[in-house]
Amino acid sequence: MVKTGILTIAACVSLLAQQPSDLERRVQELEEQVRKLTEAAPPPAPPELPQRPAAPLEVVSVESGDRAAIREIRLPVAGYMEFHANKDRGEPFQPDFHRFVLLFGHSFSDRIKFWSELELEHALVEGQEQSGEVALEQAYLDFLIKPYFNIRAGMVLTPIGIVNERHEPPSFNGVERPFVETTIIPTTWRELGFGFTGDLGRGFRYRVYLASALDASRFDAENGIAEGRVNGFDASFRNPAKAGRLEYVGVRRLALGASFYSGHSGFRTPDLNPLVSIGELDGRYRFRRFDLRGLFVHTWISQAAELNRRGQALSGVNPNVASAMRGYYLEPGAHVLPRSFAHDLVLFARYEKYNTQHRMPAGYTRLPQFDRHSWVIGATYKPHPDVVVKFDYAVNRSASRVVQIADGINVGVGWWF
Repeated sequence: MVKTGILTIAACVSLLAQQPSDLERRVQELEEQVRKLTEAAPPPAPPELPQRPAAPLEVVSVESGDRAAIREIRLPVAGYMEFHANKDRGEPFQPDFHRFVLLFGHSFSDRIKFWSELELEHALVEGQEQSGEVALEQAYLDFLIKPYFNIRAGMVLTPIGIVNERHEPPSFNGVERPFVETTIIPTTWRELGFGFTGDLGRGFRYRVYLASALDASRFDAENGIAEGRVNGFDASFRNPAKAGRLEYVGVRRLALGASFYSGHSGFRTPDLNPLVSIGELDGRYRFRRFDLRGLFVHTWISQAAELNRRGQALSGVNPNVASAMRGYYLEPGAHVLPRSFAHDLVLFARYEKYNTQHRMPAGYTRLPQFDRHSWVIGATYKPHPDVVVKFDYAVNRSASRVVQIADGINVGVGWWF
């Protein structure tokens, strides 16, 4: 455009010096030059609009029991499913599509991420029937600040034990989750809370939360504290519980963990506020083609005698809550197929000891039927690392000579994607 202006000015000067007879010819020549220059010049580019950066996909870390390393799945949606067929001695097989779980994630930015887990149990929820359950198991935001210090808030899994935070079917042996980790540790245990997570380096990582309290009015002899979970519904933060876990994964194929929980649980028992404390240790190790995992957990409940008296006065039934509960298990396993095979077959045996009446408050009698132990023997076959076919036989016994638990056969199929 600058060149066109210069040519026009020059043309005007030249025309003033020309004879009138040449005017028409010169105007035509100048118009032709202007047209050629205009056609040759490219059109101006439109202004560039600012572009919103696309948020990266959620990165989900999933630790499988048969892998030493953590793999990352760059997917905003994942899930796992379990189909079981259970048979107690003297009873027919009971098929059950036990769990259908979808996990949804989203990255608002590189430093703000969301993750959730929505579960449908037993395939059907209808009216007030107890045939199934829809539950929000996780729904939290992560605010990523430093590798060693990040903030998490929402519905979080209580960081105790092996299975409560890692309960996808391919991650553990046996059709059902271990008895210790469903009775003494009430898996799946989730609460509203917030806290901190991080990787401290040298193989150490941690999670520590303030979380909603348990409900002591629902403790009982058989299930201990398990029925006291509020799972985020009508939760209380009047006396928030403290929960935390420290893990060590600095040696290949070795994972060690220690967990704690401490919280008052009397928000529905006026003038009575029992303190629940839990200490837990666990470990997993693989040597060549052999696996070994084990766990020990102990629970203390203060004011158990007062809690029993309060429960009996209100309902007429003594809940017989213990002042201490204890459980542990040890599980060796062997991978029996050659390493060259794409498939995997694990033969395992697990011994479990779990007692919700380990120690009673003064004036209350231990109920021996709740001092239980089990042998679970079975096989875990994986045609694919994320698909598992399971079989086990459980031999169940209690310290009671009158009340015994039936043995059981369990078959299951599970998968994770």
